[in-house]
Amino acid sequence: MSPEKKDEGLTPVPSQTEQLGQIYDSQEYSHDAVFGEITEGGPNYRSLGWLGTSALMMKTQIGLGVLSIPVAFDTLGIVPGVLILVLISAITTWSDYIIGVFKLRHREVYGIDDAGQLMFGRIGKYFLGFTFCLYWTFVAGSGMLGSSIALNAVSTHGTCTAVFVVIAAAIGFSFGSIQTLGRMSWMAWSGLACILTAIFIVTIAVGVQERPSSAPQTGVWVSDYKIVSDPTFAEAMSAISSITFAYAGTPAFFSIVSEMREPRHYVRSLAICQSVVTAVYLAIGCVVYYYCGSYVASPALGSAGPLVKKISYGFGLPGLLVTTILTTHLPAKYIFVRVLQGSRHLTGNTVIHWATWLGCTFGIALTAYIIASAIPVFNDLVSLIGALLGTMMSFQPMGCMWLYDNWTRGKATKKPQWILMVCWSCFVVLAGTFLMVAGTYGSVISIMKSYEESGGSAAWSCADNSNSV
Repeated sequence: MSPEKKDEGLTPVPSQTEQLGQIYDSQEYSHDAVFGEITEGGPNYRSLGWLGTSALMMKTQIGLGVLSIPVAFDTLGIVPGVLILVLISAITTWSDYIIGVFKLRHREVYGIDDAGQLMFGRIGKYFLGFTFCLYWTFVAGSGMLGSSIALNAVSTHGTCTAVFVVIAAAIGFSFGSIQTLGRMSWMAWSGLACILTAIFIVTIAVGVQERPSSAPQTGVWVSDYKIVSDPTFAEAMSAISSITFAYAGTPAFFSIVSEMREPRHYVRSLAICQSVVTAVYLAIGCVVYYYCGSYVASPALGSAGPLVKKISYGFGLPGLLVTTILTTHLPAKYIFVRVLQGSRHLTGNTVIHWATWLGCTFGIALTAYIIASAIPVFNDLVSLIGALLGTMMSFQPMGCMWLYDNWTRGKATKKPQWILMVCWSCFVVLAGTFLMVAGTYGSVISIMKSYEESGGSAAWSCADNSNSV
């Protein structure tokens, strides 16, 4: 395939060697601005097709986040919940789109830290890079804990919960050590199918059952769903943070687009991803909350009784494990690229290559395992990390990225379209900052209430953690 076709839509440059980020083929090697020389003897980091990209995008978003949407609707009311979900979907879709545009204009960009360096210098690079790793490591820990809940539910607490967390961590390390996202796309498809099957099983079950499992089992029962609810400010912001967290796969899209064979197909994959994700979220949130009302469980897989919970977690377990695998792989890959970038070891099957790569995946898996096992009130803490880090990485940088690329170019003429986009970019930055601060406040209040009511959960506990869901 010719360089011109691969970089269709880009501004032409006079010399082939100056086309940064583009892969250009010869008989001996290909070259990429991020990964350097890609040889036949090493992993091909630019092998990801647009369908695989769609699957990876959807899987970074559809996971534990979707299971909290019915509870968020219970807090907000079904109409405000739908409106807020659609608004957050629109903002994050624009943010995701800007990632693709920014990558095509700056082919040397691999992660959000590279964008931070262009905009804010070394401070921006280190801050956003550290935040990226911290965020995905906490999400990996959340996936391990979610997998342990599923294993407990399926096995009826077959062994100590701490053992199940170890099993999830081992799987996350083993499969997360697959070198390229192109080779992992099949797992994204299978994991996506499994988690969607589990969710739809629960959705159908709550529709055909007389009442949810936690509702009063005698007497006449009518769902007490609310069109508009009356939450406190802290409760509302905690619910909005849950919805935002369900769309907070945005920072992973930098890594995904960097491994695409054809980055110009990114928008196609993004349109599929966001359309499917939003449709699923709306369907699950509305149907489950409509039939369960205030008796909806969190996560939602426990809303239809013990038998359906066991069946749904059985289907959902592979999906939860794939979430753990991907969120272990992403921060490990970031560290790996940063350590070996510019070296032949990055794309060569050398001892240094494998030692560094396995060290990165093991280090992330171990850290996520410690987080999942050691930190009490873990679900509330993950909500806090999602509000504090996930929101910050999905809103503000993308508004700044558009301003970085377009401020000087449009300032001279100040056309109406440019003024409108400046206003929108500033709105995204301000909205993200508000959600970050207010969502963090709501999560902190929720953590304090959890400690007051139960005193928190024990570290490395053997107790069945599926009993409460």
